[in-house]
Amino acid sequence: MHQSEIYPCEPTQEGTGGNLPCGPLAGYRVLEMGSTVAGPFCGRLLADFGAEVIKVEPFEGDAVRTMGMRFHGKSLYAASIFRNKSLICVDLRRSEGQEIIRNVAAKCDLVVENFRPGGLEKWGLGYADLAKINPALVMVRISGFGQTGPYSQRAGYGVIGEAVSGLRYITGDADRPPSRLAVSLTDYITGLYAAFGGVMALLARGKTGKGQCIDSALYECAFSFMEPHIPAYEKLGHIAVRAGSRLPNSTPNNLYVTRDRQFIHVTAMGDAVFRRLTETMGQPELFDDPRFRDPVERSRHDVEIDDIIARWTESHDLADLEQILHSAGVPATRIFTMADIFGDPQYRAREMLVDAPDDDLGAVAMAAPVPRMSGTPGRIRHAGRRVGQDTRRVLAEIAGFAAEELDKLESAGVIFSGRELPEQAAESIDARSGTS
Repeated sequence: MHQSEIYPCEPTQEGTGGNLPCGPLAGYRVLEMGSTVAGPFCGRLLADFGAEVIKVEPFEGDAVRTMGMRFHGKSLYAASIFRNKSLICVDLRRSEGQEIIRNVAAKCDLVVENFRPGGLEKWGLGYADLAKINPALVMVRISGFGQTGPYSQRAGYGVIGEAVSGLRYITGDADRPPSRLAVSLTDYITGLYAAFGGVMALLARGKTGKGQCIDSALYECAFSFMEPHIPAYEKLGHIAVRAGSRLPNSTPNNLYVTRDRQFIHVTAMGDAVFRRLTETMGQPELFDDPRFRDPVERSRHDVEIDDIIARWTESHDLADLEQILHSAGVPATRIFTMADIFGDPQYRAREMLVDAPDDDLGAVAMAAPVPRMSGTPGRIRHAGRRVGQDTRRVLAEIAGFAAEELDKLESAGVIFSGRELPEQAAESIDARSGTS
């Protein structure tokens, strides 16, 4: 670990500005200079499991604050993805702001950033620059196309990387244009890989004492999910295409309509499960049918078996089908909406929905940290805070700035804390009283 203070794992202990972190990453300090989704999600994963994450935002706030739904003027998306973090505002374009960041990075274990390659280098904040003052530093770099290569300077959001990866091409129905999930899927994939890489680098540092740089490209992380289709093209020239709700070469594994015009997904590609399905359908002879005698043959005749199953599901209502199939040990489910999730006993029993304390709203519901760890579980200490809310505290505690210095920096527009400075308060009083 970095030689900075190792915080105790005491969930109820009130420290500087909030509950002290506990978890397997307690004692590690992370500087997050990522924006929108991939970088902040990476930081959120690390914070959930105890890392002290300091997020740098521009004065207008991270772009993710403009995404998703709002409640009483507050971004609910930001409340979740910025949870457990200390939020500071520093103008990275100013030399004074750059010096502040160098000061903070010198006392951190890991930096997360997702500027366009070369952006931080222009400010003297690249990995080579920061490693000079902190050789043990780990830097996680997230970009659309990586730090090298002919596309490295292209702008790249997650959905662009998804398209380049081939993942977008196979998403949706065959007779429609490529579709997308209503969530920033590739950003989340990349953020997950980035966090994984960062933790691996910290483990390696424990052996070598040296930091390193992790290069996480959106398109490459999405491309890794194309795993079954890569050798299929190389050996067979097969180009994967959109297959709708069916999973190719895994049969039956599809969505079927029920009598009450609902949908149920049934997965029964294994022989034992397929036998149970045919018996439950009252058609055990299907298991001995040459067309369906093994998984490979079933995939060759996927249209025929899907049609047979569809005729059976259309003779039952959804609730009855679920009960029948669950009792028979056949994996099947309705397609959950968020309303279904909030009312579901499994989610409730596993406490997957957490009410996170929020300074403005009292509490905000969000997903619990995953995966579940028996000895050092993740925890949500608080929801995402206001823009710049922790600026003064963090810079005083970590960078050693005195209150007077912080006042000068804020008056000069180098930092922002959201508070009204004495001279600003005076101007406000003058304005209200009509004086000049």
